[in-house]
Amino acid sequence: MEYPIYQVDAFTDKVFQGNSAAVVPLSEWLPDETLQKIALENNLAETAFFIPTTDGFHLRWFTPTVEMDLCGHATLATSWVIYNELGYDKEQLTFQSLSGDLTVTKSEDKLTLNFPILSTTLADADARIEKAIGQPCLELHKGEKLWVAMYDDPDFIINNKPDLSVISNLNPEGLIITAPNNDHFENCDFVSRYYAPQIGIDEDPVTGAAHCMLAPIWAKKLNKTTMNARQVSLRGGDLELTLQDDRTFITGQAALYMKGTIYV
Repeated sequence: MEYPIYQVDAFTDKVFQGNSAAVVPLSEWLPDETLQKIALENNLAETAFFIPTTDGFHLRWFTPTVEMDLCGHATLATSWVIYNELGYDKEQLTFQSLSGDLTVTKSEDKLTLNFPILSTTLADADARIEKAIGQPCLELHKGEKLWVAMYDDPDFIINNKPDLSVISNLNPEGLIITAPNNDHFENCDFVSRYYAPQIGIDEDPVTGAAHCMLAPIWAKKLNKTTMNARQVSLRGGDLELTLQDDRTFITGQAALYMKGTIYV
């Protein structure tokens, strides 16, 4: 069988930046084993698969090793494909997902994801974090699946060389490190990086779902509900964030890198 495939760089307006996701439109679901094999073959942080439904689309996300219950950049990439390659002409998309219904709104060349807020709690210092990152953090937050370690220097985040072997033994989906921007980048409130070797991603270039945790933390620190963030991986990417009630609105752009056909 032949299936179309697109590769889209998300949270950027230029190729070779942001976070690259594969997007595979389907008319019906393939076996889960096949979906996982395709994601492994693509060897990108995420491959998104979707099928049409009565009210929108059913969307699933796979890393090279596991299925995820939430993914921002691959949702952005999928939305870009639906609007720009498949001719969808409505202002809003609705996706059924493992995280409930998610909507995406189009405005000119930007897309806004309506995602849940992911809560965290303050945690005691953990020696593994210091060993993994090379410096004790100022504050440690723990979510259901992720740690968030806070620092005060954006240069430390940018130049960090983590010990991934230590991070791989943390909780299920890894570690975010973050710091205030401190005027390092123009029009930016905070920076971050995200390491997740335990789900097949040593470092995710730009992570929408991580900002569902970061946004409420920084909203309290900065006393604001609308923020701009930059994930300072080697590729780098920009996100516009707004908190409203129990939702995180994440706005970004995307650029098409490649389209083709896969044979399964």
